[in-house]
Amino acid sequence: MRPHLKVFALLLTCVLALAANATETAADLLAQGRIDEAISSLQSNLTSAPNDAPSHNLLCRAYYALGKWDAGISECEKAIALAPGNSQYHLWLGRVYGEKADSSSFLSAPGFAKKTRVEFETAVKLDPENVDARTDLAEYYVEAPGIMGGGKDKAQAQAQALAKLDSAKAHWVNGRLAEKNKDTAAAEAEYRAAIEASHGSASTWLDLALFYRHAGRPADMEDAIQHASSAPLNHAGVLVDAAEMLIRGGRNFPLAAQLLRRYLTSGATVEEAPAFKAHYLLGTVLEKQGDKPAAATEYRAALSLAKGYAPAQEALRRVPST
Repeated sequence: MRPHLKVFALLLTCVLALAANATETAADLLAQGRIDEAISSLQSNLTSAPNDAPSHNLLCRAYYALGKWDAGISECEKAIALAPGNSQYHLWLGRVYGEKADSSSFLSAPGFAKKTRVEFETAVKLDPENVDARTDLAEYYVEAPGIMGGGKDKAQAQAQALAKLDSAKAHWVNGRLAEKNKDTAAAEAEYRAAIEASHGSASTWLDLALFYRHAGRPADMEDAIQHASSAPLNHAGVLVDAAEMLIRGGRNFPLAAQLLRRYLTSGATVEEAPAFKAHYLLGTVLEKQGDKPAAATEYRAALSLAKGYAPAQEALRRVPST
């Protein structure tokens, strides 16, 4: 190789390494719940490398965490335009479209729901072994009416495919189908089969807890959450989801606070359960327990990580610091 070409190759390697490091850092920031820093880092990276698909995808996910659906859609669409064959990018765009559909008027919601289905189906087509994509697609098929592309037979087909990839997820889909058919006995059996298939993972216990909540069995829900809190943590975000379920169900606030503090001090926070949301939920628990100063501290902690997080902004206006 000629000397000047060697220099060029070295410079190119350095540039690519820096870009990769920036993306990795942003991913770490997302996992830590430091959403404002993640967004700033990604926007800076995209200023110098506007065609970096991973950064657009990560920025989409950051906006998703904040509930900023329009901004998330824009960034996910840019990622796909740059890398149309990436299954995960289509999965994330489908997720943002789904949230947008849920928050839209009855006139515009069907259009976003259809886009959700198309993106999930594309994600599965691009990577048939993408368990998350198949699971999300199955849930769409369970919930959506036929006119919007839903269908129990379609969901069952995804469950059959998942059985070869992740048997616990397959049982979960079958449980959701049984719930939809109002067969509570079959649903409970499927969720318990998922627990067995996963060797008692925390997330499957939490799925059973959610079933009990839907079934109006709060004591059983709380018992399942107790199991989840002591089960092997296959995903640390289960602690936050369990706490939120207790809060929404008006049950065992001390346990909810304990789970949230355990998560925040674990050093194992994950993107799917942002630390700023955990602080917000802890503030909610403390407020319900009558400790408004401590609640305000938690709401401020949430906003220190995500200044645009609307629920914490509203809560702090309701419970001003003293």
